[in-house]
Amino acid sequence: MRYSADRDRKQNKSRLATQIRISYLILLLPILVFMIYALYNLWQINDRYNGMLNSVVVASEFSLDFKEDFDYETYLLIVGNVSSEESRLPLLLSDARSVVEGLKGVTDTVDNKKRLASAEKYLNNLAGYISKITDNLGYDDRYDDNILIWENDVQIVTALLQETINEYIYYENRQIQSAQIRAREFYLNIVKISMAILGFILLAIGIVSVLGPIYITRPIEEQVTREQKQLRKAEFELLQAQINPHFLYNTLDAIVWSAEAGNQKQVVKMVGSLSDFFRSSLNKGKEVVTVREELQHVRSYLEIQQIRYQDILKYEIDVPESLFGYEIPKITIQPVVENALYHGIKEKRGGGTIRVEGSEGEEDFIIRVIDDGSGMDPERLLEVQKGLTDKDPEAKKIYGLYNVNERIRLGYGEEYGISITSESGVGTTVTIRLPKKLTEIVKK
Repeated sequence: MRYSADRDRKQNKSRLATQIRISYLILLLPILVFMIYALYNLWQINDRYNGMLNSVVVASEFSLDFKEDFDYETYLLIVGNVSSEESRLPLLLSDARSVVEGLKGVTDTVDNKKRLASAEKYLNNLAGYISKITDNLGYDDRYDDNILIWENDVQIVTALLQETINEYIYYENRQIQSAQIRAREFYLNIVKISMAILGFILLAIGIVSVLGPIYITRPIEEQVTREQKQLRKAEFELLQAQINPHFLYNTLDAIVWSAEAGNQKQVVKMVGSLSDFFRSSLNKGKEVVTVREELQHVRSYLEIQQIRYQDILKYEIDVPESLFGYEIPKITIQPVVENALYHGIKEKRGGGTIRVEGSEGEEDFIIRVIDDGSGMDPERLLEVQKGLTDKDPEAKKIYGLYNVNERIRLGYGEEYGISITSESGVGTTVTIRLPKKLTEIVKK
């Protein structure tokens, strides 16, 4: 039993930890997903923006310097200030081609890609013009031809190239502006989504704060309830162990007294009733019995006590047979009857009567134990009523009634159990209320 309880406790602890982790994940998951999404998009926007900005800077430098440098270097070559080997023209063309190739990998617009293709074509034309000028340098009478090539071809093509690159820069700037607008919209969306997630988290926290304790603490409450039931069962068994020897001792003492008095019939009756009483008490270890079996147990008890207290005790059992098949916790009525005898009838001069009766409702049934004994004054009645449900150990001075009430409430719910009414000098009525549930035997 202890090993099983420890195992259940460990399982409940593990289940509780799992539920707490799940609650954390439910709250953190949308935040993590949103953070990954936002960071990825921000990285893409930043990378794209930096690429476009870099392409504009490179293209601007190319546009400002290339035409002037290329035209001047071509003129120096024509007039003979530099030789073809010393000329910077091949280097300028190579650098320009590198710039154009680099810009191709940056832009993603169709028009700008076409402009770069045109720029590449212009560079090829310039290379052809320089080749022709270099060839003409080998002749003394082609100076004018080279000047015409420089004025009509080279300067026009470098101008077209500069215009093309300027258009590229213009449209790339527009792309940057569009990217800035999209980035601004994205940032605004991020703010809106962040506010929505914050609202969701606050709402989730509110829901978890209300439902979480119920959901998370339910295994603990169930475990506590099970342990309480086991504790009440142990207390009940302990009470039985204390009552039965005491009752057995008194009954055997009465049997001995009857035997010595030569009252054989009374001895036989008491032994038979005692046998029936303990047979009902054991009842094969069952915790729940039928009303019929419980009434038989009470009848055996009252028969024994009537023989012992024949001058002061009378009893009646009037319970309709329609209730006999319903279940009732074992040894529920007998402690109430015993209480009526010892605290009601015995304390009243002249004796009295204990009556056990029953009635049936739509969903429950009632067993009443009524005595016309000494009764209780209002203060004592309030103390007993409070003691039935009081968790303070001092309240358990009324052990029998308290145990019966606790077993019923733990087994069937808070709405069932014992209630007491009493009037000093008139008597006491104890009402036992139980749900209408057929036992397995009756169901079959």
